[in-house]
Amino acid sequence: MAASCSLFHSSSSAAAASLPRHQTSSQFRIPTSAPYPRPRRSPAVITCTSSTLDPAPSSNSVKPRRPADENIRDEARRHRAASAASTFSAKYVPFNAGGPESDESYSLDEIVYRSRSGGLLDVQHDIDALKKFDGAYWRDLFDSRVGKTNWPYGSGVWSKKEWVLPEIHPDDIVSAFEGNSNLFWAERFGKHLVGMDDLWVKHCGISHTGSFKDLGMTVLVSQVNRLRKLNRPIVGVGCASTGDTSAALSAYCASAGIPSIVFLPTNKISMAQLVQPIANGAFVLSIDTDFDGCMKLIREVTSELPIYLANSLNSLRLEGQKTAAIEILQQFDWEVPDWVIVPGGNLGNIYAFYKGFKMCQELGLVDKIPRLVCAQAANANPLYRHFKSGWGTDFKPVKATTTFASAIQIGDPVSIDRAVYALQRSNGIVEEATEEELMDAMALADSTGMFICPHTGVALTALMKLRKSGVIGASDRTVVVSTAHGLKFSQAKIDYHSKAIPEMASRFANPPVEVKADFGSVMDVLMKHLGDKAPK
Repeated sequence: MAASCSLFHSSSSAAAASLPRHQTSSQFRIPTSAPYPRPRRSPAVITCTSSTLDPAPSSNSVKPRRPADENIRDEARRHRAASAASTFSAKYVPFNAGGPESDESYSLDEIVYRSRSGGLLDVQHDIDALKKFDGAYWRDLFDSRVGKTNWPYGSGVWSKKEWVLPEIHPDDIVSAFEGNSNLFWAERFGKHLVGMDDLWVKHCGISHTGSFKDLGMTVLVSQVNRLRKLNRPIVGVGCASTGDTSAALSAYCASAGIPSIVFLPTNKISMAQLVQPIANGAFVLSIDTDFDGCMKLIREVTSELPIYLANSLNSLRLEGQKTAAIEILQQFDWEVPDWVIVPGGNLGNIYAFYKGFKMCQELGLVDKIPRLVCAQAANANPLYRHFKSGWGTDFKPVKATTTFASAIQIGDPVSIDRAVYALQRSNGIVEEATEEELMDAMALADSTGMFICPHTGVALTALMKLRKSGVIGASDRTVVVSTAHGLKFSQAKIDYHSKAIPEMASRFANPPVEVKADFGSVMDVLMKHLGDKAPK
């Protein structure tokens, strides 16, 4: 995967087609009637009220502009001055503790990452308190906050504050108004590559630092901000990272004025990912090991020093990430898709999506949850192997080898138990993608206008395999989760289109064509290219 700029010095005589030749431009006409939407629900009606929640604004009311000397935090303080404190709460409990007989729990204001037995923790909300408001109320409340600048509800995460960190004071929240990311109808990819009319891509990489990690990091850093104000012994926040976590952590810490420390595996992340924590002022340690080695070290260090652990071992992150699932439901007007496909590395995200969907079902916003698919790179596929064994044997970590999907190059995932729990309870599936498959899928997606990351290529490969086998039907509404922006992985794209990757055919490479600066030469090249594209 050595860097190469040969893309810009191609001697090829003609540009390679980005799609198989039989797929001509005449096949890609926009239909006169869209194949969706499905019947729209009746408008939600608020049936409960509470002084602890902001009511949805009246559609015919005009909000007066705030005074010039008042910012949005000041404005929020003024509006909540007469409000009662939140009646909702959350706490840490052992993950999958097995029922109310377990009395172990911790305040979110405690610095704790593991249960007494050494297992994972989970954030448990007071569901009975939340159930005092019906599903129609929550749908209407969440919808009323979308696209607003009210602090902190303009964020896609904090618009669900009551379900995330209900007790945190808005002044302690650190937010870049993350979330609210695009749900893209993948029309051309769906119709002509997998035979689907209802394929969607959730672009979580269209976010503050270019990945879904912002959703969890706003929650974690906000809580750290609160803890520091409570004089808890925290001198900084640290993480091990394959790139995107470090970018999100460093940005949010910089926004709050909190020191950040990052452990990165040497030469295993893209330069675009490396520069983000450096630019945001993080203290970056480049360590001669892989992610699993970095993770081992950061856990040892945070047990000895007052550095708060920011990896997804910390269940606060998942509270933010689950809001992407709620957003998907919002964007479908609270209709549940049939499938959601999520790339998986450390495996916290697949559980976060399950948790978001499950809360919506439990609190009456929807009546079911989608089937989940976790997609792994074949070079880092411990969950896939565990799934193929029928979950019947003890989980075995693997030694992850180099993959273009570098953010999921993890052989010993922290959240393995969470992932298995989510997949078993959603009738889920695990699929894998080889390096050639994921890079071809990325190139095909890019050729239809997406410009995705390699990890999304892994998810699209899983989709194509499941369509080919008939597991996912042609009419199934399916969402592929894109976890990071393609611009972070431009070098991988350059290498692919340059055909500079050893032992990879790069079947859909599209290098530039060098041509002399005269009219005749340009016309010759164009006529050949247009002739190749003409309908046969």
